[in-house]
Amino acid sequence: MKVAVFSTKAFDRQFLEAANLGKQHDLVFFDPHLNKDTAVLAADFPAVCIFVNDQVDAATLKVLASCGTKLVALRCAGFNNVDLKAAAEFGLSVVRVPAYSPEAVAEYTIAMILTLNRKLYRAYNRVREGNFSLDGLMGFNLHGRTVGIIGTGRIGAIVTQILQGFGCKLLVYDVYQNPEVEALGVKYVELSEIFSKSDIISLHCPLTPETHHLINADAIEQMKPGVMLINTSRGALINAKAVTRGLKSGKIGSLGLDVYEKESDLFFEDLSDTIIQDDVFLRLTTFPNVLITGHQAFFTEEALRNIAETTLGNINEFEKTGSCKNLIKV
Repeated sequence: MKVAVFSTKAFDRQFLEAANLGKQHDLVFFDPHLNKDTAVLAADFPAVCIFVNDQVDAATLKVLASCGTKLVALRCAGFNNVDLKAAAEFGLSVVRVPAYSPEAVAEYTIAMILTLNRKLYRAYNRVREGNFSLDGLMGFNLHGRTVGIIGTGRIGAIVTQILQGFGCKLLVYDVYQNPEVEALGVKYVELSEIFSKSDIISLHCPLTPETHHLINADAIEQMKPGVMLINTSRGALINAKAVTRGLKSGKIGSLGLDVYEKESDLFFEDLSDTIIQDDVFLRLTTFPNVLITGHQAFFTEEALRNIAETTLGNINEFEKTGSCKNLIKV
């Protein structure tokens, strides 16, 4: 099948081409994001392959459908950037990679917690400058601390397991309770209890209309002073302006973000020679207790291999049967 692959970097090409050996799909790589203006590049392509920051709204889908596209294959788990209702109306099927490497994101979450807590990023820069002072680098033991985990799917469940090994007291919340988490003896509670009792809060839920700006001014007001907040899930779970106010007031003691609500204009690109126009993002980078990375929690060899193999497997299955086990239903 002829496939237009959007938002591609060198690592995408490397792993997709390796996974394509023996499948013989015609992969054509495009650097730009997919949106209503670039969708014409996919003319006469039965399938398009997209990533997290491609804008697959109704206008984009209309262009794709008119150009002959039948399949939208996401090489990620989240699908909040796709208008599923419009896709169905235009006769396009949407498939995804439901689980590529939950361990990768879970382990990265723990890395962010440890880095923020023990001020590793500040210590690294100090030592390089010959400054061996310990002032301002004090952290706390994770053992005995209360951690609230919002979302207990595959990633959240692994984070729960790891933090239980640290000896943390764990509180979890999810609309659907995970038997694997329950088997650990971890307590499911309401969000209000997560907010009011947690020393650390980590987000692992999908972005839906219900979870949009889950962390807002009201939620922050309920939190313990000095709480650590971690988000390796989706940027729009957090109201960045409200979090900025929380940092200024001291209510939020530290913040770790691997995702950002308006990251599509920033992440995965080298902007070191440009002036970033996002004032909220720039304000966040000025805080000494904020750690921001560019959506790299997924970025391991194992994850990229699994993403590529599952994505091409989805395309294979759709080409042969007209359907797919990883089809997203409205």
